[in-house]
Amino acid sequence: MFRFQLKLIIIFLLVALTGDNLRAVETQKYPPRLKRSECFLGVHFDFHAGNDCKEIGKNVDGEMIEYIIDQVHPDYLQTDCKGHPGLSSYPTKVGNPAPGFVKDTLKIWREVTARRGVGLYLHYSGVWDSTAVKQHPDWVRVDEKGKRDDRIISVFGPYVNELLIPQLKELSDNYQVDGMWVDGECWATECDYADNVIELFQKQTGIKNIPRKRKDSHWYEFSEFCRQGFRDYLNHYVTELHKHNPDFQIASNWAFTSMMPDPVTIDVDYISGDYSPQDSVNTARFEARCMVHQGKPWDLMAWSFTRVDTFFSTKTIPQLKREAAVVLALGGGFQAYFPQRRDGSVRKWQMKLMGAVAKFCRARQKFCHQGKPIPQIGLIYDTKAFYRQNNKLFSPGGILYPLRGILQALLESQNVVDVVMDHQLRSRMQDYPLLIYPEWNYIDPDFKAQLLAYVKEGGNLLIIGPGSAALFEKELNVELLGKPVTIVNGLEHNSWVAGLKTTSQKVKLSAMAQPYGKINSDNDLVSPLQPAASITSYGRGKIAATYINLGERYKNSATTVARNFLNDLVRKLFPDPLVEVTGSHYVDVIPTHINGKLALNLVNTAGPHSDSTCNVHDDIPPVGPLHITIRYSKKPQKVTLQPAGEPLSFQYQNGKISLNLPLLKIYDIILVD
Repeated sequence: MFRFQLKLIIIFLLVALTGDNLRAVETQKYPPRLKRSECFLGVHFDFHAGNDCKEIGKNVDGEMIEYIIDQVHPDYLQTDCKGHPGLSSYPTKVGNPAPGFVKDTLKIWREVTARRGVGLYLHYSGVWDSTAVKQHPDWVRVDEKGKRDDRIISVFGPYVNELLIPQLKELSDNYQVDGMWVDGECWATECDYADNVIELFQKQTGIKNIPRKRKDSHWYEFSEFCRQGFRDYLNHYVTELHKHNPDFQIASNWAFTSMMPDPVTIDVDYISGDYSPQDSVNTARFEARCMVHQGKPWDLMAWSFTRVDTFFSTKTIPQLKREAAVVLALGGGFQAYFPQRRDGSVRKWQMKLMGAVAKFCRARQKFCHQGKPIPQIGLIYDTKAFYRQNNKLFSPGGILYPLRGILQALLESQNVVDVVMDHQLRSRMQDYPLLIYPEWNYIDPDFKAQLLAYVKEGGNLLIIGPGSAALFEKELNVELLGKPVTIVNGLEHNSWVAGLKTTSQKVKLSAMAQPYGKINSDNDLVSPLQPAASITSYGRGKIAATYINLGERYKNSATTVARNFLNDLVRKLFPDPLVEVTGSHYVDVIPTHINGKLALNLVNTAGPHSDSTCNVHDDIPPVGPLHITIRYSKKPQKVTLQPAGEPLSFQYQNGKISLNLPLLKIYDIILVD
């Protein structure tokens, strides 16, 4: 009994002491902290507390957090407060606390970060809350078979008012944290077949028959109704928290990104997402381009480890540097995710990894952060087509593989490519010399009319795949014969053939349509069946189309023929790009404007980063020499290689800068003054 009483006294004293420290945060004059809109670099920690967490805080102290800050020098830290199981890793009075606490760790995190001028954000699982689902059957999402979900709450139910908002207010008031990174949100949300949801849908739309799968009538209407339910839920809690504390900064993980490609109509303070632990370079290439034009501060989170089944392996310093580079080159902020132990403590040895990566990032910060990409090729992400083709509400599955594959093929020919959502393009189509509409099978009539007007005025449009070509059959001056079929085709280009098992379309060209490339019946040059593509004039511009799908095949089974065919077709439509780089296919080229200067970001993408048999690697082979040509209106005063500050020799003739870069290791920036 005495030992038990002594333990209670010790815990009381520890909590009292940390409480005193936290009150000091309110009264002492600590250094100012950056707003998230100003932040460049952070570290994320979480551990999704469960019933096994009975000694939270046992190995957490101020020295641990000081060590993280000393090693990394971050703008902000993110730590756990509630994960997907729904148990809070701090002693909440309004939610569902984990079984046991030795210390209130959030008070320690806040006291140290405030004293050091570092922002503190919390990881909180929103729509996914397994404990709330068990405790409140009336809060639960119901699936298409009438079964109550065992993980996901209903965004139409009382959860947001009775748990989420009160708990976020508690965290804001009691811990003075800077904001939230809310996880398990749009990507976890599913169609909801609860009686009250169906009744509301029927009342609002007049539709009586409820679709259960995408092929059923009114699937789009019902799924859009459920999507709007999530948007309303998100808007509600963001609005309420901003009313409660205008300085409280919120992001909903993956909202207004590739998974939810909407205009930003909700007052989130920043957008963010954690990209895949495997094939991370290709994922980051795509996801960064989906965020950069959304008009909000943005960052991407790399996982510091790979995950195969339940096995984790920590990545190497070069591996994580490159994953950061892909994000930084597009002007974004970067953070990396490190799991906490089950008591909330951090594996301090891993901070040497993040410290080295942070140094690499900081050296380049003033040359890249919040740089504005220069429009060249716009790869169209059609939001309405995405929602119509998707079996889920937001989580894309394989729907975006064609888009990602086309992006990868273009980047691996050193093209400068933006991913542009249809709503982003409506006021700025003319900024892009070339737009690409890749393998969508639906287009909004108004958007199609705008694209055609863009071409009439001198723009160029490349349509990829039979499904998209069918939407522009008249304008292409072709006749599509029969239905598309998925077979093994031989794609011929420059007297070379690649076998592709993909969807192709028989086509008859009119005299006004110029053929390009060939489709053969097999991997041979003696069996041409028809053109692989065509090009035709339309007003002052041109429209081209391929009659074979290329995107998914390139993502999952890349060939040099497909890459070169696509690149040469692009050059037919857009012969004079701003930048041309030769010497390696493994260089991403991103020109930006920053501080009134042209910055040419070059990222080395060589090595086994997409090899599923190689989860951790430490050898990124350098590429070069590279020959670089930049179209520039006047002779520059100087050209330097950053972050080294090394002057580069160059020639200037006929409005072009020409130079050679002997070697590219991971990520360098050519700055033109």
